[in-house]
Amino acid sequence: MIAADEKQDKWSPDSWQARKIWQMPEYDSPEELRERYNELKHYPPLVTSWEIEKLRKRIAEASNGQGFIMQGGDCAESFDTCNSDTIVKLLKVLLQMSFILIHEMNTPVTRIGRIAGQYAKPRSSDFEKVGDKLIPSYRGDLFNSFEPNEQARRVDPARLVEAYQKSAMTLNFVRSLTDGGGFADMHHPEYWELNFMKKNQYYAEYKQMVESIHHAIHFVEAISPNRVHTLKNVDFYTSHEALNLYYDSAQTREVPHKPGYYNLSTHMPWIGNRTRQLDGAHVEYMRGIRNPIGIKVGPPYETDEILRLIELLNPDQEQGRITLITRFGKDKVPEHLPGLIRAVNRAGFHVLWSCDPMHGNTYATNSGIKTRAFNDILCDIKQTFEVHRSENTILGGVHLEMTGGDVTECVGGANGLNEAGLGENYLSYCDPRLNYEQALEMAFLIAREWKLSRRKDLL
Repeated sequence: MIAADEKQDKWSPDSWQARKIWQMPEYDSPEELRERYNELKHYPPLVTSWEIEKLRKRIAEASNGQGFIMQGGDCAESFDTCNSDTIVKLLKVLLQMSFILIHEMNTPVTRIGRIAGQYAKPRSSDFEKVGDKLIPSYRGDLFNSFEPNEQARRVDPARLVEAYQKSAMTLNFVRSLTDGGGFADMHHPEYWELNFMKKNQYYAEYKQMVESIHHAIHFVEAISPNRVHTLKNVDFYTSHEALNLYYDSAQTREVPHKPGYYNLSTHMPWIGNRTRQLDGAHVEYMRGIRNPIGIKVGPPYETDEILRLIELLNPDQEQGRITLITRFGKDKVPEHLPGLIRAVNRAGFHVLWSCDPMHGNTYATNSGIKTRAFNDILCDIKQTFEVHRSENTILGGVHLEMTGGDVTECVGGANGLNEAGLGENYLSYCDPRLNYEQALEMAFLIAREWKLSRRKDLL
């Protein structure tokens, strides 16, 4: 093992190793792990502290109602999908969703992708049964391989370096697309593939909205030619669940002219629902980095525990530091969310409230396929908006598992995908994702809920 700081109250990038580590299988070769870890420590950072601080400011603004956070992407990236087609499709749908939100909400939207590092997933069991054998569970490409055999499921330290390399290639391509002008330019109607919407009752409204976006762009260009470059370039940030702490801590370092340590493998890491133990390794690691941090909150949880967690991770109550990502499920939002909001408000904590409507609404079909229903996801979002309105707080973001491809993993949406159609193109190794059509439709409906909530506030 890599030497950890012996003092529990003194933080270092490795002090987490003195705590209990949840959701991380053991490596069977400490020597190989140390070699790969040290190799990763010497690689250049993937993001900069300036980008991280800019995102923190955007989150603070959104928490005050001066913006909105659109966070989305794969449930778990795979090394095999580090290719231009997959990246372009995801970036395209995230950009289009954000433009819809900007147009309808009349507020800035910050785009955060679950990309360039989302290679690990927590699992409910350490083992799974394949045939008559128990083999280690697949935990994402950062740990092991999806192939169902014991050798492939070995926790391989070499994957730390491969994950870095794939993340670097992904981020480099994303930056070339968003900063080059052409890809992020939404002037052309043919970029908006809306034929699938024709079956939807809101199609005429959707079509009018897209036409209005194009008219607005051309109008701004006509009266202010100097704004053309701005309209063709967008900011884009990355995020991932900080699950494999060897990966994240290896890229954690001090930077010139700024106090503290930054995780320079991503702009915004988050703590999952299964790794937020107050005395655990993941919380210990997160408390010492300067990045904005997401905290997933869903059953089972204790309100007092969440309050202590917020205080531990943000003792100075800095704005933009903490995003609470609630994941209760449509049937539990009215029961759980109001009390949590009131407790956070009483404590005087400043957080950004975000909604993850995916994880609390997962179920298995009769044939054992894991899926989510479009209407359940939308219901979760509607109820979350309504609770925040009744509590006089702001829902400042959404967190979706989605892809730009034509997968068949979630049922429902304008095209009416049913359970019988799930097998047509079910590609996810872990959780079901909204496809391009469903994600774009969801953006339209989120915008409608936002406007409805704001109209109610004025009554």
